[in-house]
Amino acid sequence: MRILFAGGGTGGHFYPIIAVAEALTAVAEKEHLEDVKLYYASDDPYDADLLAQTHISFIKIPAGKQRSYFSFRNFFDIFKTFYGCAVATVRLAVLYPDIVFGKGGYASFPALFAARLLRIPVVIHESDIVPGRVNRWIGDYAAKIALSYPEAMKYFKHQDRIAETGQPIRKALLETPGDEPFSTLSLDENVPVILVIGGSQGAEKINEDLIDIMPRLVEHYQVIHQTGEGNFEWMKKRATEMLAAIPHRERYRPAPFLEVRELGLAAKAATLIISRAGSSIFEIAIWGKPSLLIPLAIAHDDHQRENAYSYARTGAATIIEEANLKPELFFSVIHAIMQNPEKQRAMEAGARSFAKTDAAEKIAKALLSIASKHD
Repeated sequence: MRILFAGGGTGGHFYPIIAVAEALTAVAEKEHLEDVKLYYASDDPYDADLLAQTHISFIKIPAGKQRSYFSFRNFFDIFKTFYGCAVATVRLAVLYPDIVFGKGGYASFPALFAARLLRIPVVIHESDIVPGRVNRWIGDYAAKIALSYPEAMKYFKHQDRIAETGQPIRKALLETPGDEPFSTLSLDENVPVILVIGGSQGAEKINEDLIDIMPRLVEHYQVIHQTGEGNFEWMKKRATEMLAAIPHRERYRPAPFLEVRELGLAAKAATLIISRAGSSIFEIAIWGKPSLLIPLAIAHDDHQRENAYSYARTGAATIIEEANLKPELFFSVIHAIMQNPEKQRAMEAGARSFAKTDAAEKIAKALLSIASKHD
């Protein structure tokens, strides 16, 4: 049995694929299914080591990106998309997988186009309330449509094919680290912790406003900050300048990227998590932590804003829209949550009510069921 994953471009598209692949392997072993081979089609492997660890073979297929803003690259990427569709059709005709799982994003389009042309079954997953263009296009053909938010149902024609599964989360993130986080991360257990994550690439706007309030934050809190690889050196330099004469400057702990275990430990230690409103919402919910969400203002179809308000309706999060993100408001909202244990408990309960831990397994079982019937 051959199962092809299509997606990529960002961690929000890539990591749920890894979660489903892990679940597929576990379900196949449990049901004594042999020779299940996994493939990943995209324009870039994103994390080649993780693909290898999950026993997924990478198939490079060019893909063009259509940006929502003016760029000359949009014109040239039209031709890249046509070329990618041709390459994908040849590759899939040779491989002829039993099923294709699409996670959305521009990188998934060539493989999904080829699957539709070759009449290969497709299952898709949509993480956002407002589905992306690729998922909306392939939705009419897909055998099953898995959703993280029930509000996304209205965008798809075939309601009988829809399942509200929640978001596939990697096994390592579902497992709470057994280690004591304060000693393991060399944190002061008497000082509350704030964890700041901007997605796998960081978030420049959040970083800029955070550094402006850092002298006040470290007076009261420890801050673990995933800056993103591209922003780390700038943030480190700015923090050194801003905190040079500030007591407790060691309480600010920037890192370019937190590996799964480090992230789990940081979340376990944290009282509050500050984040964008993409796929990180689902990880925060699994951790059962209060959050302050700052939706990306230029997200396509404003989907992060929609995601944030849907999640906040559970009581799990407070929202600051990016246009309103000013240092005084930023600090006052953080401080208000950190100083209110009753509010924290209510937010934790809201997060736990939103969390779904079995999404990857549900999708894996559907993939195996449909693939087993494919001629």
